[in-house]
Amino acid sequence: MISKLKFNICGLKDSHLSNEEVEDMEDRIKENIPDELQYSCMHWSSHLSLSPYSAGSDTIEKLYELFDGVRPLYWAEVLSLMGNAPIGIRMLQEVLSWAKASIETKYGMKSPALEYVDDMRRFLLAFLKPIMISAPHVYISALPFTPVKSLIWKESSRWFSKLLRVEKGRMERWPARSSTWTGHTSPLICLAYSPDGLRVVSGSDRDPIRIWDAESGAPVGEPLKGHTWTVTSVSYSPDGRHIMSSSWDKTIRIWDAESGASVGEPLKGHTESVSSASYSPDGRHLVSGSDDHTIRIWDAKTGASVGDPLKGHTDGVHSVSYSPDGRYIVSGSNDCTIRIWNAGTGAPVGKPLQGHTDFISSVAYSPDGRHIASSSWDKTVRIWDAESGAPVGEPLKGHTRVVMCASYSPDGRHLVSGSFDDTIRIWDAKTGTSVGDPLKGHTSGVSSVSYSPDGRYIVSGSDDHTIRIWNAETGAPVGETLEGRTGEVYCLVYSPDGRHVVSGSRDHRIQIWNAETGAQVGGPLEGHADSVHSIAYSPDGRHIASGSGDSTIRIWDAETRVQVTKTMEGHTGSIHSVEYSPDGRYIVSGSWDNTIRIWDAETGAQVGEPLRGHTKGAFSVKYSPDGRQIVSGSLDHTIRMWDAATGAPMGEPLEGHTNYVSSVAYSPDGRHIVSSSHDKTLRIWNSKTGAPVGEPLKGHTVYFTGASYSPDGQYIVSSSGDEKIRIWDAESGALVGGPLKGHIDEVTSISYSPDGRHVVSGSWDKTIRIWDANTVASPGVRHVSDGDNTIQIWNTDVSGDSAPSDLRLDQDGWVNQANGSHLFWVPEDCRNGLTCSAILTIPTGGFGRVVRLNLSGACFGASWEEIMTSG
Repeated sequence: MISKLKFNICGLKDSHLSNEEVEDMEDRIKENIPDELQYSCMHWSSHLSLSPYSAGSDTIEKLYELFDGVRPLYWAEVLSLMGNAPIGIRMLQEVLSWAKASIETKYGMKSPALEYVDDMRRFLLAFLKPIMISAPHVYISALPFTPVKSLIWKESSRWFSKLLRVEKGRMERWPARSSTWTGHTSPLICLAYSPDGLRVVSGSDRDPIRIWDAESGAPVGEPLKGHTWTVTSVSYSPDGRHIMSSSWDKTIRIWDAESGASVGEPLKGHTESVSSASYSPDGRHLVSGSDDHTIRIWDAKTGASVGDPLKGHTDGVHSVSYSPDGRYIVSGSNDCTIRIWNAGTGAPVGKPLQGHTDFISSVAYSPDGRHIASSSWDKTVRIWDAESGAPVGEPLKGHTRVVMCASYSPDGRHLVSGSFDDTIRIWDAKTGTSVGDPLKGHTSGVSSVSYSPDGRYIVSGSDDHTIRIWNAETGAPVGETLEGRTGEVYCLVYSPDGRHVVSGSRDHRIQIWNAETGAQVGGPLEGHADSVHSIAYSPDGRHIASGSGDSTIRIWDAETRVQVTKTMEGHTGSIHSVEYSPDGRYIVSGSWDNTIRIWDAETGAQVGEPLRGHTKGAFSVKYSPDGRQIVSGSLDHTIRMWDAATGAPMGEPLEGHTNYVSSVAYSPDGRHIVSSSHDKTLRIWNSKTGAPVGEPLKGHTVYFTGASYSPDGQYIVSSSGDEKIRIWDAESGALVGGPLKGHIDEVTSISYSPDGRHVVSGSWDKTIRIWDANTVASPGVRHVSDGDNTIQIWNTDVSGDSAPSDLRLDQDGWVNQANGSHLFWVPEDCRNGLTCSAILTIPTGGFGRVVRLNLSGACFGASWEEIMTSG
């Protein structure tokens, strides 16, 4: 095997083609990969681990030889060509397990050779998708994104000089094991371990299904896409080969656990949402429960319905499960009862189990089949005798809100439960007493919990969009805790020196970012109890003011990130705008309580009476450059000007907009005011007379969300719900260049940097983007887009049969040419943060990094073999 592996072993001529698209692939494999090499590539790990004590020096030497230089990549190439790339991960895990049982036992130490094995395992985990699709992309797509300090890169990089280059944001090392797994963008609903404990599968409210490596928390492959609504349950088949999922789309789907491909057609029959599904212990059948009040049994192989639906519940069936011996099915329903059924005949067994006083959220048999545990919206967990149906002991109480899930440990000694009180509790299954303190870490309700097959860990899924893993014995988080998650960005602003950007978001937090690198600066500023809608730097840059949906204003030290004054209270509605006066002595705020208030920036005390006049919420407020006036825009469609010293209104309201005013801003010389509105227009006003200047500016296809002048007053930049940014000539009102594209959801906030060289934008897509105001719309830049949305921009100078044009990033991460052929693949955590010299994209959602690519000199297509040099 070692002597026969080589680069491009089958002589593939075009990297644009997938393995399936190579017409003579079968002949190429037969001619170039002899049977003995195929066998060796598929089974070397099994032969290595046949004996748990076969850890002699010769074996270790062979491991070193196999993982020396570029051979691991050659092996991955062969697995790709044979359609067996996923098997490589399990083979390497098998080697690591063997080593733990033999090398460490025999020598009391770890062999350095195993570091290479684990490094290759992480490589396959990270890049399984492109490797499965196309063998050349072992090198073209996977290798460039490999961490620079990984052994794979160190050993192989000198052989490859014509790859695309990750110039910014490349990882140094594989991510450390984390106690928090991020990737879902909506609440977690369900999760389950694979039978061997190596994988976790999860389903969520609006995302596709994801598979995770249980050891590292790294995503495995691409998400499983097919369901059109919330995924309500997931589970592995007993042999681990398949994954089953149920959904509110009324279907059940079966997936290949290795490739993620859908197996057969969706199982249809329920007339309402499918809330739960489970495999029988022998894997031959599935059982499902639905909001149509019925339970159905299915043939797991054919997908055919077995017998008639099981009827008896008078409301939706929320949870179903087989007994360990497969003879019975237990179901829990919104009718507050639990029912037991004969799995062979479908007949009810005994009477309904009654005791819960609200919806039943989960049911599960104990491993020995003698008991049933149930959780309920009545905040309790109950244990029942599975044979008699009698309750065992008192209800388990401790959670303060709805209990969404409960599960037995593999040895049956403990129960774990998750609740909408954001905690997890462990219980003694025999006595019903709580074991230790609640497990805390999730910031929203816990919807799913499960023990690992060996009982050492507990995995939990939450409405906070994360999965966490815990030590089952101590309750401590396993691995490092991730910081820096934030929700949809509602507001942002540059620091006066232009070095930082501060953002406020839906998750109640404020985060400071390095404006040059996109890196987080310290931890988040926490204290608000609702979304942060507005933020402002003091003129000297020392403080940050924030306004929130919790009706309060807070002032923070920008350096230490601690609150420096008392919380400013007075408004009775959400605060959507805060602004410092030019001298930094005052803060003005606008609220949905229809008032504007002025505050002493040093003491936090309110100055004078509220400014009243608007008949609906004040959405935006700004000081004039000389600090003598305040302008406000309102939901009542008007703009008002106020004397900053007395609070008296100045003149009549400025009228013209036909929908609410989303932002107002003074020109740097104070002569004009620009306003944006949900009526799809920008308007410019004479700040002295209040008269409109010129015609309304139109260009966005839906409502404007914000507008701001450039520091020199020559331009106006605007943001919109159409996901685009536009720049306007402030004097003529003409558009300057085309729209700036990149965000994939509403752009909520926009601002120029103090030097006017950059524009910063925040969006509901959970990213912040910093644009080069001078070059971003230049004609020499190539756009890479996702459908109608431009995702990224590169200057490209690539080698190949033709230069790429009209590059598009598809939903699976492939950057494709206009004809749909693959150029290269981008890891999922890089897609939102792809950047170039003209744009810096900061992914703020905890799953992503800022990445800049350079394609100059890279080889693709017919010249892809040129990526390899002599070394």
